[in-house]
Amino acid sequence: MGRETNVRSAIEGNFRVGKILSTLLLLFLIPQSKLQTQPLTQTVSGQVLEEGSQMPIPGATVVIEGTTPVLGGATNGSGEFKIADVPVGRYDIRISSLGYEPVLLKEIAVSSGKEVMLTINLSESPFTGKEVVVKARVLKGRARNQTATTSGRMFSVEEASRYAGGFDDPARLASSFAGVASTIGNNGIVIRGNAPKSTAWRMEGVEISNPNHFANLSTFGGGGLTILSSHLLDNSDFFTGAFPAEYGNALSGIFDIRMRRGNSRQREHRAQIGLTGIDLASEGLFVEGRSSSYLFNYRYSTLTLLEPLLPDDAGGTTYQDLSFKLHFPLNDAGVLSLWGIGGIDGSGQEPESDSTKWFYLQDKQEQEVSQFMGATGMSYTLPISSNAFFRANLAASGNGIDLTTNQLDSELRLQPTEEIASKTWNLIFTSLINAKVGSNHTNRTGVEVTALNYDMLLRNAPTLGEELQTIVDRKGRSFLLSGYTNSTLSFGESWRVNVGVHGEFFTLNDHFTIEPRAGIRWQFQPDQALGLAYGLHSRLEQLNFYFARGEVGGEVVYPNKNLDFSKAHHLVLSYDLEITPELRLKVEPYIQYLFNVPIRERSSFSFINMENDWFLNDPLVNEGEGRNFGVDLTLEQFLKDGYYFLLTGSLFKSEYIAGDGIWRDTRFNRTYLLNLLCGKEWNLGEQNQNVLSISLRGTFQGGDRRTPVDLPASIEAKDVIYDESKAFSVVGDPSLLLHATLSFRVNGRGHTSTIALNLLNATGVKEFYGDRYNFVADQVEPNNEAIIIPNLSYKIEF
Repeated sequence: MGRETNVRSAIEGNFRVGKILSTLLLLFLIPQSKLQTQPLTQTVSGQVLEEGSQMPIPGATVVIEGTTPVLGGATNGSGEFKIADVPVGRYDIRISSLGYEPVLLKEIAVSSGKEVMLTINLSESPFTGKEVVVKARVLKGRARNQTATTSGRMFSVEEASRYAGGFDDPARLASSFAGVASTIGNNGIVIRGNAPKSTAWRMEGVEISNPNHFANLSTFGGGGLTILSSHLLDNSDFFTGAFPAEYGNALSGIFDIRMRRGNSRQREHRAQIGLTGIDLASEGLFVEGRSSSYLFNYRYSTLTLLEPLLPDDAGGTTYQDLSFKLHFPLNDAGVLSLWGIGGIDGSGQEPESDSTKWFYLQDKQEQEVSQFMGATGMSYTLPISSNAFFRANLAASGNGIDLTTNQLDSELRLQPTEEIASKTWNLIFTSLINAKVGSNHTNRTGVEVTALNYDMLLRNAPTLGEELQTIVDRKGRSFLLSGYTNSTLSFGESWRVNVGVHGEFFTLNDHFTIEPRAGIRWQFQPDQALGLAYGLHSRLEQLNFYFARGEVGGEVVYPNKNLDFSKAHHLVLSYDLEITPELRLKVEPYIQYLFNVPIRERSSFSFINMENDWFLNDPLVNEGEGRNFGVDLTLEQFLKDGYYFLLTGSLFKSEYIAGDGIWRDTRFNRTYLLNLLCGKEWNLGEQNQNVLSISLRGTFQGGDRRTPVDLPASIEAKDVIYDESKAFSVVGDPSLLLHATLSFRVNGRGHTSTIALNLLNATGVKEFYGDRYNFVADQVEPNNEAIIIPNLSYKIEF
């Protein structure tokens, strides 16, 4: 759509303010350059909880490795600890307690501007009472959720900002992981050959709407920029297949996002200014002597603030967002938290009034777009015994888009061509009980009720000058009911089994699905493990597709209202090898079989390849199939001596069959992916209190699949017409992308300043953004553009 070009022009215009912002940032940094006469230190504090009951663990030992003398402490009766006077730097932190598996937290950064607040869950050891040495479980590279057997890993807020290409965005960070492909123009990700729309987002235990600015415009499931503020995120999980029974309504992957709680000991603040916006955050205690806390973050786009310095056609693009979490411990009555995220966007473009300058369709178009996304909820956790806890969530999540497109005709009159007025908002209730029902058996059982509310009007004109025809006009409510149970069983010292089932019922058309899930992990050597996981998974489509209108005998009908869930079988084998304590290797072969996929009869069209099409109203049937198979490899060096790297590679094939009965490559069948991310940190200054860091990431991936243009038909229609009989038979060129992050962190007395430069597509590689008809040359041209996204920023924490 025209908005994409508008946003790209604005990004290019950011370079014009780079020199101005650089000068301002240097002025900020001058006061930080004075040498410190006393060592700079910070406090590390937190709480240690029992995984199965969420009860505090008193007497747990917390040790900060690498300090001389060794710094550490023990938790009090509330499971809380405080370690003062920790020199600034980066440390591994070991947490242990008698009867529990020890945990090792890697690469924890300690700075002078902000206290380190940690919440650690310990699992009961199956070897209680035995004289054995239990190796610490490293909470990095594996999922926090211990019911995950394969295809899951934890990602941290610190990685999102430190890793090149992360751009403080979970989706862009995930694109450096094995099996994940992405582009520069949007943050939609392709997991193991599946469309971005197949991925689900969860926040604090509930499913939320697509949490991106400019969401679902160029790609369903993606957007331009994340609404999620990295400042509020806790360590979270990302799954690429065969996920545990508690997760539903997803075909390819899950982002399980968690928010951290604010500092309950003191108030802290942060301010940041950069080419992509301003960012303000604060956290702290409500009342002295209480453990309750607040945390919020607000961001505003500087594309509007700097509009006088930008090109004339870059105006009109704005976005802003707000995130918060309030945390209220209720003593023996549990813990209550309130949370929320929200964002609003606006963009627009004006048509070219001089018809001699009409090269492409967008030159004739006037467009206005406004969007919003929001999610808020209340979470309550109550320990109900020494072996169990209860958790409930009441939440609301929704999004909306208002889009109008008009086009100049030959007489320079604006004619309406498209209208989208779509609002969806969900009311969600979830509850679960997590219980340790035996010495080696933990069960988690839960339910989720989602009220799907919608108000949608979609209209478009078949040809220029005709009246808008209604594609969807619907207002109402349906329900998605879900339930699951999962048991984790340990057998001896080496075996862990997860087995469960997930079920869903869609009240709009009474379709339901029962989905078995299972996984087994065998730790056959202290440094080696094998895993095998299976799952049946399903996902609903966007609601507008169910309400697409048609006519039969003059009567309005809804041919797609009875569409079933799209479904997929996942089977994953994994091999983990700990080469050294800091160097890990993981190999994961996998196979996925997709079925019940919506297709158009007697054609090559399938929802497997869907990127975006708001105005689709063809009759569909659940008869499509697909298959994805391949192998993912990860070699990861955790930070050691200031150096780290992440090497991931994937070989895969993604195919589908639609209504014409022909197996074809899917749109996303790139066949290979290779990522190399590496970084180095140098400690500088009289006391090594400052940190200079650089991170580079290179991505080499096969070309995407494209449908060839039917040139004679296109010339006749003066529009791009594709030869659908040869769908996705053309292979695009491979791409080599380079991203870079350079930062310098200066620790001062009670504050920390950071200047950073982030570059996406640093070498300016061109990407393919579709075909377009050139009215002057009377031919179809590929739209290849080089989008370089820079963000020069300055941040202060105090």
